[in-house]
Amino acid sequence: MPTVPSPEHRPTVDEPHRHRRMAESFGTDAERYDRARPRYPQALIHRITAAAPGPDVLCVGCGTGIDARQFRAAGCTVLGVEPDARMADLTRRGGIDTDVAAFESWDSAGRTFDAVVAGQSWHWIDPVAGAAKAARVLRPGGRLAAFWNVFRLPPEVADAFTAVYRRVLPDSPLTARLTAGQSQGPDAYQPLLTKVAEGIRAAGGFADPEQWADTWEWTYTRDAWLDQLPTQGLFTRLPPEQLQEILSGVATALDTLGGGFTMPYTTVTVTAPHTG
Repeated sequence: MPTVPSPEHRPTVDEPHRHRRMAESFGTDAERYDRARPRYPQALIHRITAAAPGPDVLCVGCGTGIDARQFRAAGCTVLGVEPDARMADLTRRGGIDTDVAAFESWDSAGRTFDAVVAGQSWHWIDPVAGAAKAARVLRPGGRLAAFWNVFRLPPEVADAFTAVYRRVLPDSPLTARLTAGQSQGPDAYQPLLTKVAEGIRAAGGFADPEQWADTWEWTYTRDAWLDQLPTQGLFTRLPPEQLQEILSGVATALDTLGGGFTMPYTTVTVTAPHTG
């Protein structure tokens, strides 16, 4: 899941560099990322395609192509744009044409689209420059949609995992961030969603943005959660020995809890049609 700054967060000079390092960390194990990360609710995929004037979709920051493949399965023609060549290679192997570039500087070569979508990636993009670029490549009536999967662990699961983090990382500020991140839920994303909406308004060329929320659940087995955990942003920066100790502790906690759990998800979306 993406790391979302808390309302108390204040940017520092080094923050763009730290964000870039985290973004680049996902490609270190692209195949695990593609295998283990949750998909997006089909209701959202169909809602976006139904609101677009045609089937041509541009997936921004497409990663390994998780959302791109879902849009293709819904009948769309999909092009990806992804700055990490390792992840873009996996997207191509999945049958999705993908350009390696940062979206703000990407050369569209005159191509236009019916929808510009970004699953779990728009927070890496300048909110005004990104929206302005989307407006330039969207056809009249085309739709920009940026969306994120947000989870809130069940309380008993969150408590068990927190005990592991505090034992393995007792003096690390990362422990507080991990603990907060697993229990925040959709409300913690509101500052991000507001920033995205403000960027769309500032860029111009769009109707007033709106927010959507799709709720759903997914049941994780012990092994499936352990496979997914290292792909979360904060864990990608841990030394291997600490990560392994956390995985071992989480495995024991899940065994105690019965070997798995059901995760409530909300997929939050900021979206607006291009006014042309």
